Order: sequence, then C-alpha cells, then structure tokens
Amino acid sequence: MATSPSTSESTTDTSTEGPISVVPSRSQPAVNAAAVRSVDRELLLCLRSGKPKSIGDLTEQLGVTATAVRQRVERLLEVGLIAREKVVAGRGRPTYHYVLTPAGYRRAGADATELAEAMWAEIVAMADGDVREQLITAIASRLGRQFAAALRGDADGVAVHDEKKPPCSCQQTDADQDSFQERMQRLTAMLQTKEISASLIEPASQQDGVLPVLDIEACPYPSLTAAAGDRSMCRLEEQMLSEALGEDVHLSSCRMDGDSCCQFSTKSDNEPNSPSNSESG
Repeated sequence: MATSPSTSESTTDTSTEGPISVVPSRSQPAVNAAAVRSVDRELLLCLRSGKPKSIGDLTEQLGVTATAVRQRVERLLEVGLIAREKVVAGRGRPTYHYVLTPAGYRRAGADATELAEAMWAEIVAMADGDVREQLITAIASRLGRQFAAALRGDADGVAVHDEKKPPCSCQQTDADQDSFQERMQRLTAMLQTKEISASLIEPASQQDGVLPVLDIEACPYPSLTAAAGDRSMCRLEEQMLSEALGEDVHLSSCRMDGDSCCQFSTKSDNEPNSPSNSESG
C-alpha cells in the first residue's frame, strides 16, 4: 500500500490566520464487513460526534502514541470506515483531519438487536394480514436492493430505493446463467462476511441446465424466527434473495420442516425430479 500523507503529519495542530478550506479525501474502497478490532472501534467512537479530528486530537483523547493512532487510522481508511480531509490554512503545511463515513457511523452505533426484535414482533403481530404482508415484502425488497447494489460494487452497498418497484419476478435466460452463477458466488461470500453460515452447491457442468443452490446451514435470525412462530422470516429471506440476485428463488428445503438446512434455488430447479427439490412448508 502506498505511503499515506498521514504517516508524516505532526501530532499537534498549528494555527494560521486566514480562511481554511477543506478538501475531501480520496474515494474510499468498499467496506470490509469483517470484525473491527476493539482498539480500532475506540477510534471510531472518538469520531462519533461528527467533529473532524487530527492525529494530535486522537492521540490526546485515546492516550496512546501518535504511531499507534496512525496505524489504526490506516486500517480504518483501508476499509472505508473513516475518511481523510485535507485542511489548507494559508501558506503553512497542510494538515489532515479524520471523520466517519456513513459506514463508519453504522459501525460505531449502538447494537440494534433489541430494537429489531421488538419491531419484528410488532410486524408479525399485526391484525391486518394484507398490511403485514405488504410491509414484509417492502422490507425484503429494500434489503434485496441493498445487497444488489453491493454486488454491483456501489458505494457502501446502498441502492436507490424505488418504493413503487414490485418484487422481483424476472426470469433468467440460458445466456445469463454464467452471470447468475457469479452473482450467487459473490452473494454467498457476502453473506459469510455477515456471519451467516452460507455455502453454494454448484453444478458439475453448466451444460446440464442445473443452476447453483444456496445452502443456509443455520437460521441467520433465530430470535426473530422464534418470535414470529410462522414462516414470515422465511418469506422475507426468499423475497430478499430474489431481489438481490435478479432471479426468482424458492425455499426448496427448510429446517422448520425437519430438513438438515435451508436451501434456496431458482424456480427452474424446482421441477419434479430436480436434485435440489424437497418438501417445504
């Protein structure tokens, strides 16, 4: 990796009369979903107020050496959780300040598990079944578009949301099977980085017309499934994956039916005598 300007900056700020212009840092790479080190998270928390801070500010606040701070800064820059701003003041040497990116704010935020569980419990308890299904479909579609954006490499994996867009109902053609398999491979890897036990069963030959099958060995959200007491989460995941892949997929095997794992396959793979087909609820 090229040497960063921050490796040679001073640990103290110098004041110079005159206007200060802030120049945005270089564009950041896609966010690495791997776990952030505890010491790096401490630095993220220091920046959560939104005020740009220099290496000197962070050194003083964290109580560690400037070298240690720079190492943390470089790691967080590399995964796109913070951004560097070049501050030009008069004719003096420019300094650099650091701020959280949108992904950094999400990583530095509080654990939303309890909030998600409470919201999901209220959704599945809604008396109006039509409204409940519309809401679940909208959530699945939004999540799916975010995954699709990340698969395309869009910044922060954030898609442009079209609230009027219907759930995916596209059909894959034979000419697109290669690209679909690649999307399945990338999606599987992406799910794994989110601590979802996903694996991909790929056909031995692409000439036999069999498409890959996504295996989910354990329910990603067991507390939400238990709270629902029904198949709402299963339907959400089915719709979400369809939106993400641009292909209608079906839950062909389900742990709630006693199967060893949950399997998601395309509609074309769910014909009678298909190897991936099994009873589902």
